[in-house]
Formats: sequence, structure tokens, C-alpha cells
Amino acid sequence: MSSQDPDWWRQAVVYQVYPRSFADADGDGIGDIPGITARLGHLATLGVDALWLSPFYPSELKDGGYDVADYRDVDPRLGTLDDFDTMVAEAHRLGIKVIIDIVPNHSSDQHVWFQEALAAGPGSPARDRYVFRDGRGDGGELPPTDWEANFGGSVWQRVPDGQWYLHLFAPEQPDFNWANEEVRADFRTTLRFWSDRGVDGFRIDVAHGLTKDLADPLRDLGPDQHRGLQNEVPDGTHPYYDRDEVHDIYRDWRKVLDSYTPPRMAVAEAWVKNARRVLYTRADELGQAFNFEYLQTDWSTVKLREVIATSLETAQAAGASATWVLSNHDVVRHASRLALPAGTDLGAWLLSDGTEPMADPALGRRRARAATLLMLALPGSSYLYQGEELGLPEVAELPAEVLQDPVWEQSGRSRKGRDGCRVPLPWTRSGPSYGFGPGGAWLPQPAVFGPLSVEAQEGVEGSTLELYRSALRLRRKLLGDETLTWVPAPDDVLHFVRSSGWHCLTNLSATSVPLPAGDVVLASSEVAGSNLPPDTTVWLRAADH
Repeated sequence: MSSQDPDWWRQAVVYQVYPRSFADADGDGIGDIPGITARLGHLATLGVDALWLSPFYPSELKDGGYDVADYRDVDPRLGTLDDFDTMVAEAHRLGIKVIIDIVPNHSSDQHVWFQEALAAGPGSPARDRYVFRDGRGDGGELPPTDWEANFGGSVWQRVPDGQWYLHLFAPEQPDFNWANEEVRADFRTTLRFWSDRGVDGFRIDVAHGLTKDLADPLRDLGPDQHRGLQNEVPDGTHPYYDRDEVHDIYRDWRKVLDSYTPPRMAVAEAWVKNARRVLYTRADELGQAFNFEYLQTDWSTVKLREVIATSLETAQAAGASATWVLSNHDVVRHASRLALPAGTDLGAWLLSDGTEPMADPALGRRRARAATLLMLALPGSSYLYQGEELGLPEVAELPAEVLQDPVWEQSGRSRKGRDGCRVPLPWTRSGPSYGFGPGGAWLPQPAVFGPLSVEAQEGVEGSTLELYRSALRLRRKLLGDETLTWVPAPDDVLHFVRSSGWHCLTNLSATSVPLPAGDVVLASSEVAGSNLPPDTTVWLRAADH
């Protein structure tokens, strides 16, 4: 894949690194940039096209790094700008692109601008960079609206002079005012700062949340708002999510991104309906957006086919490529999700420490491997989350005293949060942190991590790690254009063929089904004879190719 290819991202495999949990070089228990650099060989051997780095900026860690205090520096606990430059250079030497997170909806409350806003007082230019409003009630003691924060509680936080500021997430994450040109100019500077350092693309956090309807009187959403977009409001008219004006920002960003050779890519994290999400993917905007419908779809032939077909249709209509993801830093790992009965309330399951209901790890592992092979056969980009190539499960049993996700406290301890998918990776069978670093790890790792480590799986035929390596190696050879053709198949079997003659079949039933004539190139589980076992995906070369 040419380093100058402007379309390298369209069918890329991108590996997400959560920096604090990937590899710890200095032994303080927290992953860091030098640790990532030292382990880039793992990504090269795996065969990924790009590395996506979650936030590594200076942060008080009130939201796992998504509370950014300085957008153009590295958190000193994770390294320096020189360390970052070294990592980018090594990634590029290995043929790996680098994508970084940009968090434009909100900053940390420790950001110099917010500290200036607090000191400056009501009506000041410094406050206009954020969203400050007077409260309701005789003394302004009530929040300006009834809006609910994503992590629980009100979106409004009062400051000592009586005004309130908006935060869609934690109170330590005040929202920027994107009607302010100074905010817009500063983010253009940030995009150029990292692009000039060799970054190949950007993942845009909460891409649908930047612009707000803040015209007086502010409007309440009522008791059934269910955290934003679940509220039944017409498209583009929600007061703070997915407003039509947000696209002006991304058209402006595209001009910056296209000023580089090759153009910098971008992908939106936009938790919106498919028909709205595709707007972010237009050629004069970001180009790609995460497809969370696939991640959220049950292990069902009918539902998966519908999501795949709709996702491809809408992406192609916009001239974009589709995206596929099964796990990330915000959701229960798919090896555990697929080990649970359909319809399981994952929040309640986490609160039970993963005991109600009990998961079936063998079933989860089998289905996760099948789901991954299906995903990697689809046209478009596949986004992998660190550790899924090892088949890591969610660590649901983390005790309350170690939890660090703000969701836990801000929800009144009614939601356990996302720490279970962020537990540091195991690299070796043993050691104080299974090779994560020379010391311990910032979250406790379960004993099962040893047998699932890179060391334990490397070179082992049939291991999940070797399955991923084989799949990514073969995928490069089998890719054709960005289309697929559905093939008639038995009930509960998904069967499609790519333009290169590469067939993918997934059996979601409880019984084996006959395989069509051809050579099995790769299988997620052992295939004996001419039958496709349950919960198994195969890649096949048909007899006529």
C-alpha cells in the first residue's frame, strides 16, 4: 500500500491502542508512548495498516484522557513530543499509518482557556469560548435546562459567581462554544500541528456534539430524553446533538486536511442513525464514520444481513467506504458479549461482576472468531481494538475500589462503566503484569490473561492470535473492489462473494450445513469434511475460480 495513496484508508485494517493499557516502558504501571514504540513490531507482524491512538494529551484523567488540558502536547506520564515523533517514525518505517484522537466537543477544566474563563467572569470574551448561562429561579439557583449528562446528572455545573457551564459528559469536561471563531481557529491550528508531525489521520470524538442551539429561551427535553439522541426529535433539530450546522465545521476541516499530500483522513465517532451518520462521510467532510449498528447487532442472520446491506448502500451513496467494528474502549468486549444470551442487559451484567447471567466463554470465543472473520471479509475498513486479537474477555469482576471510569460515581454507582475493556494487555504468561511492564498495572489483570498472552499464543496453530495474523495476511491478497454479491444460502447462513471470487460463509445455526464446492482458505473453527460447523466463518475459493 503506497504511502502516498490518498485512498489507503478505504479498505484498511486499523488497530486501536488505548495508550495507558498497551505497554508500560518505565514501570510506573501506566502504558506510555515509548512502550507503544517498543511493541510496534507486534502490529507489523499482525498485519494492520494503521494505528489509531486514543488520547495521549496532558489530562487529569477524569475521563480516561478524554479531558484534554493541552491539545498540542503529550502527557508527561506518557512521554514527550520527541517520544511521539519517534513512535510515528518507527510506525512509518514498518509501513503503519498513524491516526490520533481529536476531542473537539470539550476540554479539561484544567485547560488554560477554562481557567481564564473562571477568572474573567460573566460576559467576558474568555467565557464565550465555552457555554456559560445564568440559572433559572429567583436567584439563578436552578440549572438553565433539564438536560441530562451522558455520565449521569445534569449537564450544567454552577461556578462560585452563580453562572452555570455546560458539560455533556463529566463536570471536568466543559463544552466549547463552537459559535466562537477563536475556538474554530484553534482547532485548525491543532490539526496542522499534528499533520505537520506526520500524523496520517484523525478520529473525531463525539463528532455529532459540537454545535448547539443555545438561543434563548433554552428548551427542556422532558423526563424521557434518555441521554440525548434517544429522544424523539426531528433529524437535525436536537438542541445539542447532530445538528445540521456541525457539517460547516467539517467542511472547513476538510480544506485543512486536503492541503497535505496525501490528504489526511478522518473518521467520525457519531452515535446517530445510519441515514444521518452518512452525512459526516461526504467527500468534502470527514470521509468516514464508525458504524455502531454492526457492533450492536445480535448474532442473527437476518439482522446482520440487513445491517451489512444498509451500511454498504448508504456509504456507497455518499462515495465513502463502510466501517466495521466489534469492540472499542467504550463497550463490553465482543468475546464476552457473544458469550451471553441474546438480550442480556450488559449494564446489569457488569454490576453483577459478570455472574448474572453466567457467560459461556467457549461459545463467546467461537462466535467472536466467526464474527471477526465475517467482518474482515466485508468491503470497507475494519477497526480492531487492542487485545481482541488475543480473544480477551471483558474483565467484569473488577472490584468497586479500583474503578476509575467517572461513569461509576456520576451515575450514583448504578453503572459500572468501561474499565473492564481497558485492563492492560498481557504480553507474557507470567510476571507482575503479564509483561505489560516491569511492575504492576493500573487496573488488576485476571489470571486468565496469562494463557491468553501474546507469548502463550504466538506460533500456536489455531490460536486466536494466529487466526488474526492469517486473516490479515490473506485479506490483502483477496481484496477487490468495495462491493459484494449475496449468494443464496440455507437458513441462518450468511454467504457473499467479493469481486475477486473470494467467498465468505458464516453459519449462525446450531447445526452443521453443507459447504459449496471450493477450497477453504481460512476458517474461524476447525472444519472437517465438507460441512460448515455451527458458529463458524470460512473464507473459500469457489471451484470456478
